[in-house]
Amino acid sequence: MTTWKELTELAPNIAAVFARRHAATGNLCMLATIRADGFPRISPMEPRIFEDQLWIMGMPDTAKFRDLARDPRFCLHTATVDTYLAEGDAKLWGVVTDVRDEAVHRRFAEALFAESGMDLRDKLPFDHLYAADLTGASSIALLGGTQLEITIWNPGQPERVVQKH
Repeated sequence: MTTWKELTELAPNIAAVFARRHAATGNLCMLATIRADGFPRISPMEPRIFEDQLWIMGMPDTAKFRDLARDPRFCLHTATVDTYLAEGDAKLWGVVTDVRDEAVHRRFAEALFAESGMDLRDKLPFDHLYAADLTGASSIALLGGTQLEITIWNPGQPERVVQKH
């Protein structure tokens, strides 16, 4: 599995597009999980990058977290409102691990408060704090208004670019 820090080294172009779009939307992404009946669920989500790891956490006892507890596979897509993708677009996928280490929860809560003012320090330990291990990623950019550039990364391989006209 691959951490966020490792992704920035192995797939720097994709990581840069994801980071730029993630920041531009106030951290908003769309999280895809697998429902109990096998159908996909898409939920808004504000993942965080903390201690060189991508973290997925949020309101406890929600359907998306029940999905992840049952089946840890996910896909995370940067929020996109521009159909021309002028600013790019990125997807990350992999599996999550529920980290139960209370010291990590405490550091995460402190960092979240320092960064955003959201104070969850009195909610410790969290019901779930999921570390995302990445098994693939891709990004899309529109070049010159007509050429679509798709960058793809899979573990053990360098980024590769596919161009569509």
